[in-house]
Amino acid sequence: MATSNKTLPDTMVSPETGEILRRGVRPFVVTYKGESVTVDLPGYYPEGGNDGAHLGDDMAAADQALRALKEKLEGIPSPSTIRRVRTRLNLSQREAGTLLRVGENAFDKYERGLVEPSGPTSQLLRLLDRHPELIEDLR
Repeated sequence: MATSNKTLPDTMVSPETGEILRRGVRPFVVTYKGESVTVDLPGYYPEGGNDGAHLGDDMAAADQALRALKEKLEGIPSPSTIRRVRTRLNLSQREAGTLLRVGENAFDKYERGLVEPSGPTSQLLRLLDRHPELIEDLR
């Protein structure tokens, strides 16, 4: 279960070194297939060092950046893109899963970032995003 960053203390002791770490934000480079993006990564960091400890939702920015790179480079839709397409088509998660024949709970998992859609499902979502009228051919 993720910890809300709002309740985290300002300092913590490093579990590895015993050093005092302070809550802060540092630049972090996310690289995928040779392309990189820098994000601000919250966490606990030592004075003058870059290695840190990350709790709760700290890694969310890096996860989101990685998903954006995968979407850009491989066409794997991100959770936010999947949610946007599904709501644009006026489908519940269950309806979308049934209609695209991926299972009733698949869209819940896609939109929470627990599972990436398969290649054919990703392609179908891209087509439906560009041509929402094609939904009628699937019914």
